[in-house]
Amino acid sequence: MCTSSDIINDSKKIVIKIGSNVLSDDNGNVNKVALKNIIEQVNELINQGKQIIIVSSGAGICGVGAINKWSRRGDINYKQALCSIGQVELMMAYKEYFAEFDIHVGQMLLTREDFGDHTRNLNIRNALFTLVDEGVVPIINENDCVSVEEIKIGDNDTLGALTASLWNADLLIILSDIDGVFDKNPKDHEDAKLITIVSDIDKLLNEIECCGKSSFGTGGIVTKIGAAKKVNEYGIPMLLLNGKKRDIIKNVAENLECGTVFFKV
Repeated sequence: MCTSSDIINDSKKIVIKIGSNVLSDDNGNVNKVALKNIIEQVNELINQGKQIIIVSSGAGICGVGAINKWSRRGDINYKQALCSIGQVELMMAYKEYFAEFDIHVGQMLLTREDFGDHTRNLNIRNALFTLVDEGVVPIINENDCVSVEEIKIGDNDTLGALTASLWNADLLIILSDIDGVFDKNPKDHEDAKLITIVSDIDKLLNEIECCGKSSFGTGGIVTKIGAAKKVNEYGIPMLLLNGKKRDIIKNVAENLECGTVFFKV
């Protein structure tokens, strides 16, 4: 049976989704140390001949960090304004850190409508293939400034799954603030056990506790399992890792650590 290490090493086209909880510290500010370390690992993967697309959360957090106000405002227009400000900050950080390795980045902001329309779908694919073929790392996020309920994807776990499926990726990696899927909530139960391999998602859902999400994220374990189910239907495995751990992707590839890998038998 394939291990997480095997799947990373055997994959060429990889989508990496980075969660808001990975990009923020306990106070909700941007965790630049964590972001820089992830980019260092992405550079190593590229040097190994792999192609990478990043699906990045964090625009709202970057907006709060940039102007330090409106964070407690619940109005949708303030949330959209924060994301507008934060997108600039987020892309500046990606540009700065990738530039250290002479790698360019390109931004793509998408909505659910973009994936549902055949022409837009084709344009997304063409843009992705062109960027990647030219050595540019696409940074994808939901277009939160214009996304309302009718056109909102909902969370970036789902966006990561849609991107991986559209690009026909070999692997989707989701970087969260948890080590993987446990049989029960590890924050409440000291005896919670990590499930390292999942080949039957429906069976898993009947056996584990699925509840809770972070203060800064919009998803939770349910959305991550849902993302795994989406990509598994296309034969794409998904790996859930703790992105707050230094060198986590590198360590898993070297079989020093493990997360939870989902794949359909």
